[in-house]
Amino acid sequence: MPQGHNTMNDPRKPEKTELYGILTTTTATFLTSFAGSSSNIALPTIGAHFGLDAVDLGWIALSYMLATAALVLPMGRLGDIHGRRRVFIIGVTIFTVASALCALPFDFGFLLAARVLQGVGASMQFATGMAMTTSIFPAARRGAALGINTASVYVGLSVGPTFGGWLTHAFGWHSVFWACVPVGAVVLFISALLLKGEWKDAEGESFDLAGSLVLGAGLVCLLLGLTWITRPAGLALIGCAAALFLLLAFIENRVAQPILNMRLFYGNRAFTFSNIAALINYMATFGVGFLLSLYLQNIRGLTPQAAGTILLTQPIVQAVFSPLAGRLSDRVEPTILASLGMAVTACGLIALSFVTIGTGLPMIVACLMTLGAGFALFSSPNTNAVMRSLPRKWFGIGSATLSTMRIVGQILSLGIATVMFGVMLGNARIDQTVRTEFMEGISLTFRIFGGLCLVGIIFSMNRGNVLTGKGNLD
Repeated sequence: MPQGHNTMNDPRKPEKTELYGILTTTTATFLTSFAGSSSNIALPTIGAHFGLDAVDLGWIALSYMLATAALVLPMGRLGDIHGRRRVFIIGVTIFTVASALCALPFDFGFLLAARVLQGVGASMQFATGMAMTTSIFPAARRGAALGINTASVYVGLSVGPTFGGWLTHAFGWHSVFWACVPVGAVVLFISALLLKGEWKDAEGESFDLAGSLVLGAGLVCLLLGLTWITRPAGLALIGCAAALFLLLAFIENRVAQPILNMRLFYGNRAFTFSNIAALINYMATFGVGFLLSLYLQNIRGLTPQAAGTILLTQPIVQAVFSPLAGRLSDRVEPTILASLGMAVTACGLIALSFVTIGTGLPMIVACLMTLGAGFALFSSPNTNAVMRSLPRKWFGIGSATLSTMRIVGQILSLGIATVMFGVMLGNARIDQTVRTEFMEGISLTFRIFGGLCLVGIIFSMNRGNVLTGKGNLD
């Protein structure tokens, strides 16, 4: 049987396993993306309901992200040891129940706790979904499957703001969370009753609890520090994170089976450089929507609906091209494709750095299409490269590590944008009175993003030949 294709305890034909596998993981990936983007659009309404300020509203989104980031690597390891399908099913159950709890009209503290629980469930899905896909599909078709999985992220991000806004307007903010419940129930039904087999290639190995706790605490401190980078507390938290990561290195060098196996990095150039490339790519691209949303609404005077429609261009293009790029990466070296994607992304970002107050909207749409095509060409082949570079027993860790790179990159991207605005605008409100300073800030930020992509190309090109196994870990 091809490497990575395991139908252990599965009496069905492999085609059935592949069908139910891609249905569950793709739908779950869509659900977690939709939940994040749709709930963000409902934040103003939630704030009005509970009487919250901007800081409190930020915690509704941040609590979910922190819980996910802190737990995704340990959950990946638990999946490798005890079964990826088992951990996935538990994660879907927790996420679905938590979504229902989020919808209950109690108080802000209850909502925050439910969001943390939602993040716990999401971490279990993030950590195991991609690993399950990699385990189920043979290497010759794995890229195409991962491309479909990647596309579902962008579909969720695309549909979330539009559908979430409609739900909030028609039925109130509770409906955004209620909408996740039936979808979660469908995923649970397919994964628990139709998808047979289990994948636990590290069965019998120990779980590194101490390393997991230190790693989780370090990631929480890092993400909070990056979020509050302009405050003294932010710098203190980053320093605390650095100390915890040093402690983690000390612990992991003395544990037989660590949660974060350093051999995955210093002994596997393909894995290391692919993850660094992913981190850089998310750093360079995640803040684009934030920046252009402010530009289109506060500077150009567009309505939120009109701005949202324009911004949909990028994720729609990504969703269309990601499966194609994934399928292509099964036949063409992922290193070449991902590096080309990073270069296309850099072109789009540099083009955006020349946007002015009078730039035509078709030009902005063209830049977003370029970014969408570049990110699609990068993301699916890069994901394929990460999973191809690992033995089966570490698929869960590989999936979780890539998810961690995504979350940290997203926070760093917003942090860069925040720092630039702080330097250029200070505490001034973004409106027509500071449009010159705003445009200088946005132009500089896009140049920084473009420069990051150029650095990312270096890492991407030097990961080795993934298809031939050069640079991979045996």
